Amino acid sequence: MSADERAVTDRLGAHVSVAGGVDRAPARAAALPASALQIFTKNQNQWLGKPLTDEVNDRWFTELQRHGLSAELVCSHDSYLINLASPDPVNLTRSVDAFIDEIQRCARLHIPYLVFHPGSHLGRGETVGLAAVAANIDRCIEAAAAATVTGTEQVLLCIETTAGQGTNLGHRFAHLRDIIAASRYPDRLAICIDTCHVFAAGYRFTTPNQVRATLRKLDTVVGIDLVKVIHLNDSKRGRGSRVDRHARIGAGEIGVDCFGTIVRYRRLRDALKILEVPGGDEAYAEDLALLRRLAGRPRARTS
Repeated sequence: MSADERAVTDRLGAHVSVAGGVDRAPARAAALPASALQIFTKNQNQWLGKPLTDEVNDRWFTELQRHGLSAELVCSHDSYLINLASPDPVNLTRSVDAFIDEIQRCARLHIPYLVFHPGSHLGRGETVGLAAVAANIDRCIEAAAAATVTGTEQVLLCIETTAGQGTNLGHRFAHLRDIIAASRYPDRLAICIDTCHVFAAGYRFTTPNQVRATLRKLDTVVGIDLVKVIHLNDSKRGRGSRVDRHARIGAGEIGVDCFGTIVRYRRLRDALKILEVPGGDEAYAEDLALLRRLAGRPRARTS
């Protein structure tokens, strides 16, 4: 295996369950096997989670070491309830408080990347919504830094591309650019590409050449070096459907060859590549094996 192929597989993983506590996740990731992992640091359908005790934290680091994993190859996904573009004062207060909590939890676990959806403007329009997201990100960064939890400044906030359902923001690369440009802390912001979302949002993504062209467009609009996490998901719905329905690799509308192009793309070599496909651990194990095979296929050009 070449150095490039090893770099890909060293950063390949899946979203794993934290049932019973975050300290259970490393063993589940190792069993797949996965080198990288994504977790929720609390229940994703609750505003705030139980505090992370020193005992839980110690077990988390012990289990990572026991299974040969590194916190540097972990990302967290925030709660699905959070909407940093919300026009409702009560919902926005809850969202801000919950996002601050997410940042602090990542800091305590030494998780370097927090993935989040930019939110929904709920009828106020994209321009207003994007400005609100940037302003509220800044508010959260400042509040997290002022709290007693150390290390929050080490957590990169990764804006995830979305499929564009309803009034969701983030379905255009320009949305990511505008949020980052409007923030007072652009160095704290990065990007998570979700392949299903990009495809559902309307970007051409069904041949290797189309994948390369779309990635070049991303680079032109916002900068491909900002991509720190990639969610690898096929799509049950067609291009431009604006519907977020994940499928297993090669079992959807995108197709297996495109994923080979993505995992071998040289300028994305250092990004964490995380599966979020249906089917549980058995599906994860099979699709991880497929992606490892794709990483080793001969190729003519990858960037």
